[in-house]
Amino acid sequence: MSSSLFRAVPSRADVVIIGGGVMGASIAFHLAEAGVCDIVVVERGDLGCGSSGKPIGGVRAQFSDPLNIELGSRSLRAFGDFPRRPGAGIGLDTVGYLFLLDDEEQVTAFEAAVVLQNSMGVPSRVIGADEAEHLCPYISTEGLVAAVHSPADGHARPALVVQGYARAAARAGVTFATHTAVTGLDTAGERVTGVHTSHGHIACGTVICAAGAWSARIGAMAGVDLPVRPVRRQLAFTEPLTPPAPRIPFTIDFSSSAYFHNSDDGLLFGLADPGQEDGFDTTWTPQWLELFRAAARRRAPALADMRTAGGWAGLYEVTPDHNALIGRSTALPNFLYATGFSGHGFLQAPAVGEIVRDLCLGREPFTDITPLSADRFRHGAEFRPEAHVV
Repeated sequence: MSSSLFRAVPSRADVVIIGGGVMGASIAFHLAEAGVCDIVVVERGDLGCGSSGKPIGGVRAQFSDPLNIELGSRSLRAFGDFPRRPGAGIGLDTVGYLFLLDDEEQVTAFEAAVVLQNSMGVPSRVIGADEAEHLCPYISTEGLVAAVHSPADGHARPALVVQGYARAAARAGVTFATHTAVTGLDTAGERVTGVHTSHGHIACGTVICAAGAWSARIGAMAGVDLPVRPVRRQLAFTEPLTPPAPRIPFTIDFSSSAYFHNSDDGLLFGLADPGQEDGFDTTWTPQWLELFRAAARRRAPALADMRTAGGWAGLYEVTPDHNALIGRSTALPNFLYATGFSGHGFLQAPAVGEIVRDLCLGREPFTDITPLSADRFRHGAEFRPEAHVV
């Protein structure tokens, strides 16, 4: 990213966005596009240095509730239009998503989700084991009851999305203050009035928290409860494969959470370690690969012995019900938040950028995001779809 994007921290701004990942960049772009001129994005490191810097991010609309389906579908359309608006290539590859199911209870839940998805225009369908193997030759059909495939899904490059949004926003006058930590927030009455940073104070009219795994800390500075906890997630890359890997869907073994897909000249492996403790440690520890290899021996044996050439660790921003926090503080109406996406932030960033833009401007968003208010945990109304799809 060119250093020309970055400017000194100003003394005031209409809007301060805390967090320069994909969510903060999307919000900045959408606000600037709508004519908001005085915007500052404050980022503790480089843009996209958190989870948005991961090498490849899945994009999909396969969810089990209408709201997440709508966020995913709208974002998929925006990703497809990205070369025109905001104007950048993002390495989008619509290889599809393939969920592998090995018991009837899973199949029943996914069948219900597919009916809902189809009613909302998502071209997903339940397929048999043989067709799943045709789509992804690496898998073993032994014990595979069924699979679910949607050809409209795929993956893209999060770093390119961040750069595309940020460059367009900077051209519209947005200031990106990188390597700038937020150290405190000023409040007076029912408003946030200023943001303290390591490079100076910014008086402001609105604050938007898009700080990912660090959001609970930012919320606490304003007395706003954002129940987000950081959890490390790790992935690995294979050595270059000869012959090259076939073009396969983003493939997920639902029982184990193990996933794999194409990545440059090899494959990318990932898995959610159920024993991972909360924390901000992003050290890559290859020991977790044994969990992936154990799952692969059962579901995709050829992958179990592939040599890896390194990996990456980042943070999920997890909420108690594994759904996002999007909304406006009831105590401080000029404090907005978009965080806690529990692994879905990248794929939902375009749609959420639109929503936060509209909340900020006092307009009605394209969909009702009331169920994703952080207040739901105070009221005992966690957002729990009947069949949670990862």
